[in-house]
Amino acid sequence: MKKLFTLTFCLCVTALVANAQKPEMAKAIVHYKFSHIRDTTFKDKPYTENMVLFLGETSSAYKSYDKKLQEAMMKKQLEQQMAEQKGNGNMNFKITGGKPTTRTEYYQFPAQNKFMRKETLITPYLIEEPIPVISWKISADTASFGTLHCQKATGHFKGRDYTAWFCPDLPFHTGPWKLGGLPGLIVEAYDTNKEVEFKFDGMEQVVPSEKPATVAAAPPSPGTTVIKFGGMEDSNEDPNLIAIPTNAVKTTEKEFTRLQAAMKKDPQAFMAAMGGGNMAMRAPAGGGGGQQRTVINLSGGPAAVINNPLELPEKK
Repeated sequence: MKKLFTLTFCLCVTALVANAQKPEMAKAIVHYKFSHIRDTTFKDKPYTENMVLFLGETSSAYKSYDKKLQEAMMKKQLEQQMAEQKGNGNMNFKITGGKPTTRTEYYQFPAQNKFMRKETLITPYLIEEPIPVISWKISADTASFGTLHCQKATGHFKGRDYTAWFCPDLPFHTGPWKLGGLPGLIVEAYDTNKEVEFKFDGMEQVVPSEKPATVAAAPPSPGTTVIKFGGMEDSNEDPNLIAIPTNAVKTTEKEFTRLQAAMKKDPQAFMAAMGGGNMAMRAPAGGGGGQQRTVINLSGGPAAVINNPLELPEKK
């Protein structure tokens, strides 16, 4: 479990500024162990993933912690293989990415009643929608999670009945995934059948970085091969900065659904149309007269069976 601590730093949230979407540094990070029974024929084998919630004064961002670790691992593999094949006319990389992780990211801006979801289909997309509204019923029941004293609330959302434990001492009206709207941070939540669970796994204070929030990437030197996988964060970006991805294409739910269907129908044609698949490459410039060919092989497992989606249709 991540190191728990008592929030002694200032939690007196200042007046929400009008421009709530302005990038800001997180004040704290909450860790959750996410569990979801995707396939009801294997209830003893739920999908699990480590997730993080970045908390700012006026915004929050919920992402996959495992995805961040995998990207760092893949980057290290790539750098090692590039060093080993330096000088070769044709480069061939084999990258092991591990198990699939959640590529969706969620951004909340309560002051402007805005909720944004980042999806990635080769190209990152941004879908805007109102912040989900949940009719919570707060009870007098209490429980402690680490050093956090919490209160119980129940509510119905996306086809499921949820129990949420929130901490009134932490005045953040947000929580994991799309859950929020309580007078305090949602520390833990789960549905009635425990098919979906967000278990509290610690909280940490963000230590301000000595470097600027964003650092412009230095241009690659001549003769350098630069490869970047689709959907990976810029390594020069401060991971504690809550900011809408500047490279994301704004779209609608309807259009994104159409793109998903196109990719599922013919993945190779879709990747070709979107600009080349899982990587982008800059070949060495000048000299040699030859053309360098770079091949990247990504290992992955079979597609997951999901007969119990996170969001269920409402019963009529």
